[in-house]
Amino acid sequence: MSWDNAYESLTEEHDVSGHWAFGTGFADALAGVGHDVPADVDRAELAAYCVMLGDDALVFAQRLSEWCSNAPELEEDVALANIALDLLGQARMLLTRAGEVDPTVRPAAAPEHVPDEDALAYFRDERAFRNVRMVEQEPGDFAETVARLLVFGCWRLALFERLAGSRDPVLSAIAAKGVKELAYHRDHAAQWALRLGDGTEFSRERMRAGLDRVWPFVAELFTPHPVETRLAEAGVAVDPAELRSTVDDVLDRVLVAAGLPRPETPALPAAAGLAGRHGVHTEPMGYLLAEMQHIARSHPAAVW
Repeated sequence: MSWDNAYESLTEEHDVSGHWAFGTGFADALAGVGHDVPADVDRAELAAYCVMLGDDALVFAQRLSEWCSNAPELEEDVALANIALDLLGQARMLLTRAGEVDPTVRPAAAPEHVPDEDALAYFRDERAFRNVRMVEQEPGDFAETVARLLVFGCWRLALFERLAGSRDPVLSAIAAKGVKELAYHRDHAAQWALRLGDGTEFSRERMRAGLDRVWPFVAELFTPHPVETRLAEAGVAVDPAELRSTVDDVLDRVLVAAGLPRPETPALPAAAGLAGRHGVHTEPMGYLLAEMQHIARSHPAAVW
């Protein structure tokens, strides 16, 4: 068994004791998929885009994993853990693709034996992460996590549905696999939003408050970075601004069914026009990375 990349680890039975990342016993989502980059596509920009989407999934997976043994019922412990693992699987393939098309994205601090996916996850500093700020926020109570998963799931599903038509064969394959996972994520969150919004007075208030706390981060999801714009014009990426009406339609239907008002909380402003896609994050991000990266950075030569 080779640990050179995430793709192989998704296809073979193996002992994961000598590696950090998740992924065992799965059908290969990229079997038969070519890895050539379209000739007219800038490799550095394609890598940057893969890092953006990979970081969204990686950071949110880290946050969702915090619910293990803390969810309101055992079944929800399992459900949130599985959602986190789905996102982690997406992150692995996206970060591996980034290192594959542009080796310069690999952090200089990463030991040579560490695969690109782990190098990018564990050995980058905060300013090098390109995730949207919504996913780095502390979980809050269960209703807030439901609200965040609902918004993120609606947005990422709409994005991946379009990304499945990407001219980059690997992005297309990752998105096609991810659509099935994300449809479950969105629907799971929607069911909880209905259950809480149409439940007791207390549960309805908690769900409303959770949406209010998540809403300031919504506008950023639809604000394109120049890399996204250029790659969308080349048929490789998706312009997030084009997703707004689709996502709003789904969210509005869920909120109406749950008897919840659409939040009016103002958007969190960018810092001098810069936000998560530019590496400018909120305070919780540093604490999240400190926990996620501590072991790898403390023992860079270790395997287990």
